[in-house]
Amino acid sequence: MTQPRVRIQTADFDLSAEVAALRAEDAGVGAVASFVGTVRDRNGGTPGEVSAMELEHYPGMTEASIEAMIDEAHRRFDIRGARVVHRVGPLLPRDQIVLVVVTSAHRGQAFQACEFLMDYLKTQAPFWKKETTPEGARWVDARVADDAALARWGIASDNAGPTDQGTASK
Repeated sequence: MTQPRVRIQTADFDLSAEVAALRAEDAGVGAVASFVGTVRDRNGGTPGEVSAMELEHYPGMTEASIEAMIDEAHRRFDIRGARVVHRVGPLLPRDQIVLVVVTSAHRGQAFQACEFLMDYLKTQAPFWKKETTPEGARWVDARVADDAALARWGIASDNAGPTDQGTASK
């Protein structure tokens, strides 16, 4: 049975199980690249600054957006498969947030596609992030650095605006 390419869930995920499932679908896989993003206890500041994070999404729209990102990765890179698992709901420091796994015949394409998907996710996926700090809860803005990372793939994004330096990243 083929696993979905995109899952949005509150439950944690298991990297090794996700990789094994993706590899099991294709005997031609020669390389697997993955990225796991976690909640940090700081946002560019001192340790302990962030005590919790909450992620929200728009069901249906979020999955469709990430599916389109995976389709674009297939157009740009010689990859065999990709999977994105993204958590929503309340999270604590050290919790896993996002998993991107890409398979290909050779490592270079897998690494590039994995990085492309993460850069795309950071700026284009419809997620909203709220951090809890000693000063209270705050919504996290997009970062100029994330828009710049996506620009290197030839995709323009102005989520952070010209003067907003943002406060966090996945």
